[in-house]
Amino acid sequence: MGKIAFVFPGQGAQTVGMGLDVYEQHEGARQIYDKADEILGFKLTDLIFKGPEGELKLTYNTQPALLTTSVALYEVFKEAGVRPDFVAGHSLGEYSALVSARVLSFEDALKTVRLRGEFMDQAVPKGKGTMAAVLGLGRERLEDLCKEVSQNVGLVEMANINCPGQIVISGTTEGVQEIVEKGKEAGAKRVLPLEVSGPFHSTLMKDAADKLALTLDEITLNNPQVPVVANVTASMVTQPKEIQKLLVDQVCAPVQWEDSINYLLEQGVDTFFEVGSGKVLAGLIKKINRKVKVFSINDMKSIADFKMEGLHA
Repeated sequence: MGKIAFVFPGQGAQTVGMGLDVYEQHEGARQIYDKADEILGFKLTDLIFKGPEGELKLTYNTQPALLTTSVALYEVFKEAGVRPDFVAGHSLGEYSALVSARVLSFEDALKTVRLRGEFMDQAVPKGKGTMAAVLGLGRERLEDLCKEVSQNVGLVEMANINCPGQIVISGTTEGVQEIVEKGKEAGAKRVLPLEVSGPFHSTLMKDAADKLALTLDEITLNNPQVPVVANVTASMVTQPKEIQKLLVDQVCAPVQWEDSINYLLEQGVDTFFEVGSGKVLAGLIKKINRKVKVFSINDMKSIADFKMEGLHA
């Protein structure tokens, strides 16, 4: 039998009401959510379960909300007895992966991602940076286009290399806007501006990365209990010091999601469990390799369905 990977979603997967049923029906999950309120000193749970959506979308709220929901779902799903051979997370999701691998405590991860969200929010003045999804354009061609636009109009870089034909770009508002307008000429099927508050995973985030480095210096990172695949390198990382460095680099570097999944496939993984809100990663993984099994563990029903069907689905 093949190997198993747990993957955890990042920003964009959040929805008002996520995790409510596990909170109501599972003591362990409820404890995670209540602990988050206690650690942060405000009712994060109210924001997650009731909204408003506009507040939940603010990056410094989204990040702790998604982390808490993923960790709560992981807590419930553990009882199904499935053990991962690897874990990985998309951008912010890497912190959920590190909690599941016992590299970070939930408390330290939660405080860190709340600050990470604040640092990212403050790094670039409002309106000066943004992101867009480029569909149907190859990596090399897009890289050339980014270089050209960066020289002539304004900095723009590849931010999330998600799956074949889906790459997110990030940078100055002018630079991204230029690619939105010119992308089709270059051969893209579509270029869709994203509703984000800043140019995440670009070198414009350097100020946020520097502040995050100081925050992580104050925290203990342990040896992983399960191998972790890092976004920045798309390969396994085992040393706490290296994990810490890559979490800092990740703020400005592209998320190598397609390469990370391909790395896991090369290691013999054939079953993925997306643990957290939504089904974003399941969609990306299927575009990278349609033969693998992917289960989205996002509520009590999906956990119950899995327990009934087991790995034979």
